[in-house]
Amino acid sequence: MTLDEAWRILQLNQFKRTKNREMILAFFAQNDRYLTAGEVRNYMEVDNPGISFDTIYRNLATFTELGILEETELTGERHFRMHCEAGVHHHHFICTRCGKTKSIPDCPMDLITIHLPGYKVAGHKFEVYDKCPNCLVG
Repeated sequence: MTLDEAWRILQLNQFKRTKNREMILAFFAQNDRYLTAGEVRNYMEVDNPGISFDTIYRNLATFTELGILEETELTGERHFRMHCEAGVHHHHFICTRCGKTKSIPDCPMDLITIHLPGYKVAGHKFEVYDKCPNCLVG
């Protein structure tokens, strides 16, 4: 997702363009990986000392609800990243060390639903975790 697309979604949902939202979205646009609220706070504190986790989490929740950010849980903590290309179903490999992701275009649901005759599946989430090639070397 681009910053323009994110702002268009926010505007359609009647959210104002604020300095905090601009900084958060810019940070995600610059990083092609999952980030924690703590990393967002550390980034924002340079220009906005004393910014609260409440402000950050409230914006992260809004962005996630609107489909601007994707959310996952790694090592017991919520992580967020800019949402990938809209309308293209895929999954991710997520590096547990650096948080970088790689798209996986294949979906295991075709194999799984064979074992669920008569069931209706409303949604699913499939992620693969370990270390990327850079982190395996380092």
